[in-house]
Amino acid sequence: MATLKDIAAEAGVSLATVSRVLNDDPSLNVKEETKHRILEIAEKLEYKSTTSRKTQTPAVGHHHILALYSYQQDLEINDPYYLAIRHGVETQCEKLGIELTNCYLNNTLPDLKKITGVLIVGKPTRALRETITAHTDNICFIDFHEPGSSYDAVDIDLVRIAKEVVDFFISQGASRIGFIGGQDEPGKADIRERAFVEYGQLKGVVSPDDIWRGGFSSSSGYELAKTMLAKEDFPPALFVASDSIAIGVLRAIHERGLAIPQDISLISVNDIPTARFTFPPLSTVRIHSEMMGSQGVNLLVEKARDGRALPLNVFVPSVLKLRGTTR
Repeated sequence: MATLKDIAAEAGVSLATVSRVLNDDPSLNVKEETKHRILEIAEKLEYKSTTSRKTQTPAVGHHHILALYSYQQDLEINDPYYLAIRHGVETQCEKLGIELTNCYLNNTLPDLKKITGVLIVGKPTRALRETITAHTDNICFIDFHEPGSSYDAVDIDLVRIAKEVVDFFISQGASRIGFIGGQDEPGKADIRERAFVEYGQLKGVVSPDDIWRGGFSSSSGYELAKTMLAKEDFPPALFVASDSIAIGVLRAIHERGLAIPQDISLISVNDIPTARFTFPPLSTVRIHSEMMGSQGVNLLVEKARDGRALPLNVFVPSVLKLRGTTR
């Protein structure tokens, strides 16, 4: 099993820095990319916290939160966005003295009688939703929300992000913008694709022929981009649904011998640590995904404490980071 020393050696930082990052020390002054690199290495080396945590001196009374992740754990290795959400959940539970159980897709659910609140990360299946809602109404969705839902949610405003990207490309003189993304359900566009198409068509810069959809992996991005570029007549600007997809898109563009951003430019979403180190560095929308996890915990605690009935939707802010894949 990996140790803190192993992580420190690979990250090129001190043992103390690793310990303070993994324990979310608020007084630590370290660059965000260094923090993300440490978290990535910890995950790669399988330095994992136990799935159930409890401190000796609970600060908010006894709570036992169940965090349900609507994906398998290996997705966290391929996409640090999800790893950061879990890290936010775990560190906030530690701060507040909350017992936590993590449960991934296809895992057996624990005894729900001991659970005082449930976090659901990503879109759940109908069966899972029915099981959880039958047990408790203290539920908070993370990275997913439904208009009119009676449950709390912490999410990002993907509609605003899609519009911001379209407006940026138009300000750069683009008259045609394509989209490469993934799908949560087979054959169905996710919210960022729908917002992009609707707003882009309103602005006269998006055509249904310039939309490519597959999985949320680098390999999917690579294959989709190869298909797009094989048409010869491809859009000179791209909105890519995630950094992980964009890494595969970059490879396909390089293999085609095209110059970025002169021949084709792109903007993706998430700002994972490797986004700064691609060639060229990715222009992307930074998402504070760790905050999504911590705020989900806070909402569960606050609702249990105050007996709040009105559901709250919290949208974590994002910011466009322009780098080498745009002019």
